[in-house]
Amino acid sequence: MIRHDLLKTLIPVISDQLVVCNIGAPSQELHALDDQPTNFYMLGTMGLASSIGFGLALAQNKPVISIDGDGSVLTNLATLSTIGNNPQDNYILLIVDNGSYGSTGDQPTYAGGKTSLAAVASACGCENVVEVSDEETPEALKAALASKKMTVIVSKCDSGNVQVPVIKTNPITIRDRFMDAVQS
Repeated sequence: MIRHDLLKTLIPVISDQLVVCNIGAPSQELHALDDQPTNFYMLGTMGLASSIGFGLALAQNKPVISIDGDGSVLTNLATLSTIGNNPQDNYILLIVDNGSYGSTGDQPTYAGGKTSLAAVASACGCENVVEVSDEETPEALKAALASKKMTVIVSKCDSGNVQVPVIKTNPITIRDRFMDAVQS
């Protein structure tokens, strides 16, 4: 299963949650599948979906799910140390690990080689880390939400993209409607 198909299986779990989604293809795919005001689509700043989602979890009490990619997490590994040393039980980091930089042409990442992002997250102090297959991801996400414990989920899936339209919603509109959803 590729990322688009994985995201499709997650819609019933995440459609009413605060979601910060990774830059590029993941945001575009989520937007095309199920545009929600509770979704914050990253249109820039590769590697920061996990950091922005974590900051949001620190600032308020609702559950926050960051959907990040292995390539993006690899560009900002320091976020795992920050998350591990400051656990917020309303925060879930879902790393879609397809072993590639999906938004830029599917070049391989080191997570597709020897680097285990689950082991890195654990080494950074994250206590609830699970690595699951793409098929197991919806149940792992449900379990993480039910546990009310900060969780890092590394979801292994296949590399590949689906052609979807570019997000044409104005970034200010995306921000404003997301902030309204956070405050409601």
